Amino acid sequence: MHRGCVAEMATGEGKTLVATLPAYLNALTGRGVHLVTANEYLARRDSQWMGMLFGFLGLTIGCLESGQSHETRREMYLRDITYGTASEFGFDYLRDNAIAKSSGQQVQRGHHFALIDEIDYILIDEARVPLIISQPNAHDESPRLYAELSPRIEKLVRVQQRQCDELLAKARRDLKVGELSS
Repeated sequence: MHRGCVAEMATGEGKTLVATLPAYLNALTGRGVHLVTANEYLARRDSQWMGMLFGFLGLTIGCLESGQSHETRREMYLRDITYGTASEFGFDYLRDNAIAKSSGQQVQRGHHFALIDEIDYILIDEARVPLIISQPNAHDESPRLYAELSPRIEKLVRVQQRQCDELLAKARRDLKVGELSS
């Protein structure tokens, strides 16, 4: 997992606990680790359960939840390890890269290392649903903002789709190679 490989474990075999090893190793760099879960309940639960272990080891833990303020989200990303859902990380990325006018308006601090729980769900099922940012209709600003941001967001979606297709193709190739060596 530390080297970017997919590790398959059955339900109940301890994925959450095993993930602490590469997460801890990469958090030691001080550049932040993202732990991506399938839903908000798991993000909250895992950040609390594994947070005790990480806290004992001297690390700080954050958890992204829908409805958090901009300041709270920024604080969560400044922690050593940040738990959250793919959509929370994705929307923050879109807002930081498509809407924020300066680095002071961004919440994420960069991308160094991410661990994805339920990778098949996140990279295949969730990847087929594009992330779309919407907000209340502002008087005469909406058409201008839409015209300005739409091409940038469409480009981000195309990049995301291409990366997911590449990862899926690589996973299929790796699985076939594993079948041949068995």
